[in-house]
This record gives sequence, C-alpha cells and structure tokens, in this order.
Amino acid sequence: MRTRNITCLAAVAVITTTGLATALPSSATTAHDHLVVRPGESIQQAVDAARPGGTVVVLPGTYRESVLITTPDLTLTGSGDRTVIMPGTTAGKTAGKAAGATVDACAGGGNGICVIGTSAKPVGGVHIRSLTVSGFDRSGVWGSWTDRLSVHKVTTEKNGTWGIAQERSTRGAFRSNTARDNGDAGIFVANTVAEEDGATDTLGTDIRDNRLTGNRIGVTARRVRNLSIDDNTMTGNCSGVFVVGDESKPKAGAMTVQDNRIVANNKFCPETPRLSAIQGTGIVLTGSESTVVRNNLVQDNVGSTPLSGGIVLFKSFVGSPNTDNSISDNVVRDNRPADLANRDTGTGNTFTRNECGTSEPAGMC
Repeated sequence: MRTRNITCLAAVAVITTTGLATALPSSATTAHDHLVVRPGESIQQAVDAARPGGTVVVLPGTYRESVLITTPDLTLTGSGDRTVIMPGTTAGKTAGKAAGATVDACAGGGNGICVIGTSAKPVGGVHIRSLTVSGFDRSGVWGSWTDRLSVHKVTTEKNGTWGIAQERSTRGAFRSNTARDNGDAGIFVANTVAEEDGATDTLGTDIRDNRLTGNRIGVTARRVRNLSIDDNTMTGNCSGVFVVGDESKPKAGAMTVQDNRIVANNKFCPETPRLSAIQGTGIVLTGSESTVVRNNLVQDNVGSTPLSGGIVLFKSFVGSPNTDNSISDNVVRDNRPADLANRDTGTGNTFTRNECGTSEPAGMC
C-alpha cells in the first residue's frame, strides 16, 4: 500500500483494520478529523485542533499533561496500558500555556482528562477509549455538564480521589474499565460536588462490566436517579457499592444494582468528616428510594464498622430513611456481621428470595 506524508498540527491518520496508521488525503475536511499524537507531542494541541466528530489517536508512550475536552462528539483513543497519561512537570505546563493549550480548568483541579460543558450547553458525545490515567491529585477522568460521555477500556489508577467521575451529567456509559487504588471511588456519579441539591435524573447512565479493586469504594452513586450498576466485579475495596441519598427532593434512587460480583471488600478506610469508617461492606443504601438490588453475588465482606455486612440498609447521615427498595434473588454468603442488614427505620423495603445465612434482624433469610 502506498502512503503519503502530510504535515499538519499533528500527523493525520486513520487506523486501518490491520492496526497501521495510513495517511489521509490532505483537505480542510480530513486534516482536523483524524489526528495522531506521538510521544513528545501534545495531546491537548491535537484535541484543540480537532473538529466535532473527529478522532485523536494517542500512540503508545507516556504523556505528562492534563487534557481538557470541550468539543462535542470527539473520540480520544490510545493503546490501553501502553498509552499512559500522568501529571505534567512544571516545565511541561509552562510549555503548554505558551502553545495556547487550555488545560488550566483541568490540570488546575488536579485532574487527568476532563470533559467539561456548561449548564446552557452540555458537551455531548465524547468518547474516551483505551488509555491509562495515573497519579493525578483528584480524578483520572472527570466529566461535568456532559451528555452521553462514554469511557471504555480505560484504566485509572492511583489517583487521589476518583478514578472516573461525573457530575451534573446525563446518559453516561462507563464500560469495561479498570479502576484500582484510587483514593475514593473507582467510579463516582453525583448530582454535584460543589453544593447541596436534589438528585439528578441521569437519564439512564450505565456502569457496566468494570473491574474495581483497591479503592475506598468501588462505585458511588450520590444523589442521582435512573441509572444502572450491572455486571461489575468489585473486590479489595473498603465497600463495593455505595448509594447515597438525603432529604433533598427529588430523592436519590430509582436505580438498579444487579448481576455484580462483590467479594471480600475488606480493606479498612478510616472515618472522614462526612462518613464513618468503612470495612467489609458489600452494598449499602443510605437515604435511597425505589432502588432494585437483585441477582448479585455478595460474599466474604467482613468488618466491624456500622456499615459492615453483605447488603446493608442504613439511615443517611442527615437522618433520611430508605423507602420502597427491593432486595431480591441475591446470593449473600459469609459476610459479617450479617449477610443482610436492615439498620434503618424506613418503610416499604423488601427482602425476598435471597440465599443467605444471617440477617439483622433475624428472619430475612
């Protein structure tokens, strides 16, 4: 196959079915639609040059920078664990500013990759694929005011707060990712982190087929509604799934937690100003309504904190009870102090057809 070399802001290429980079014809249309970034080059410059609908391909290597995406329908893709994004050096940040890169909104917050829109104009249809994001002070991947943000086959590790996080956003898809050894949740979905407010309707955000290990919490769904947490594996965290609500309206909940494997989340995490110590917690609901927890394997989660146990209902930390939640058809075994625990005073919560050995109060198995 004959190729031509083209000079542009970044190399222009598409990936063929053989996996090789092949040059495109030079034109105003294609030059900004498929950009390739090589080690030593700036991902941010390529992202800034790309048009809506374009693709930025990051070749294997280590890139020391943060990346801010505000362009809709953009795809940022790498080569899995061979494409690594880490915090930039002071010199690198200075060079980025000199080149006109708009990274401050991302790097200044301690984040790796950011997708940021506004309340008036959420950024839609961004896809992040096959990258490793490691060592940032706050989040590996951060989204705010997004719609249809998709994060797929991304590894986020050793970030100070969250691996992958989204706020004020709708229709997110977080699938087949690995989040390990992050300071808080491996995957975090919230209404907003900056103020108190009622739960956001995520319009069907999907958290599926992820592997979450060594974090404080595997998945946190905080003050959100209408999402699914399905087919994930969570082990070695302090807690597997944490559904957080309060007395605000609308209330958190109306979600499904199903077909997950939640085993031996026995890491100890000390208390914080907002949360008691956590250890040995499989799934906990606090201040949630109309949440369905079904067909999960919850096993060997052992601890002695107020939240310890297999599947736990606990009054929220502002005193709001759980109501009308359904816990059914789960295999819940060898969790301590109990497989099923209703430590709440809410009404309408049901426990049916679960395979378990112990419960609080007795009689739910």
